[in-house]
Amino acid sequence: MAALLTAHGVVKRFQGLVAVDHVDLDIQTGAIAGLIGPNGAGKTTLFNCLTGFYHPDEGEIRFDGRLLNTLPARRIADTGISRTFQNIRLFKTMTALENVLVGEHRLARATPLGALLRTPRVRAEERRLIARAGELLAFVGLRGRENTVAGGLPYGDQRRLEIGRALGAEPRLLLLDEPTAGMNLSESSSMVALVRRIRDELGITILLIEHQMRVVMGVCEWITVLDHGEKIAENEPAGIQRDAKVIEAYLGRGTAAGRATA
Repeated sequence: MAALLTAHGVVKRFQGLVAVDHVDLDIQTGAIAGLIGPNGAGKTTLFNCLTGFYHPDEGEIRFDGRLLNTLPARRIADTGISRTFQNIRLFKTMTALENVLVGEHRLARATPLGALLRTPRVRAEERRLIARAGELLAFVGLRGRENTVAGGLPYGDQRRLEIGRALGAEPRLLLLDEPTAGMNLSESSSMVALVRRIRDELGITILLIEHQMRVVMGVCEWITVLDHGEKIAENEPAGIQRDAKVIEAYLGRGTAAGRATA
């Protein structure tokens, strides 16, 4: 299948620190791909480069063939890329429905004058977006929570709401930054099921950062591993589990050598 997102030779420096060091990445259309590595490996920094929060110092990033290097985050969102964050970034004093409506903002076509005059076209568009936001809330498991203030939702539901808001922008590629962080086994399993549904039912390609190896191996079809900003491995889950460089990055050189000779 064709690559939907490609990154070649991407470098991101912060003064003397090279956080991402000549990384290549190809995300195939329709895939659920994983990006893993120890803390400080450069995973979120790479996410930030892919979504316009940072601009790479070297290399190039293309989405469906379009160069993204210098585009601001809002323009990259318009191309069809949405994301969630490692630390939940909801509008805590707004309702769940209002949060998803924020995600749908790029789909609205009302002009400032039309919105001021409340024309029939504007009112019809508003009804359509509200209905769609309700459907997305139901899809992520928050049916009946439309009018609940986001900050009052349980932690796991806040994670789901952030995904619902990202889906509001109708992405073709969804980037999830540690979607199961802080969840117990049952919540993690439920989130894995949701990730599969997003790909299978909505046709959205997914790239996720995740620290829970049970989640990564259970849902990802292709995995890229970073360590100290460099790509050290890329393979299917079974190959990653056996890779000596990956074992060394996570568990130390002695453990990797021991497993290799076992």
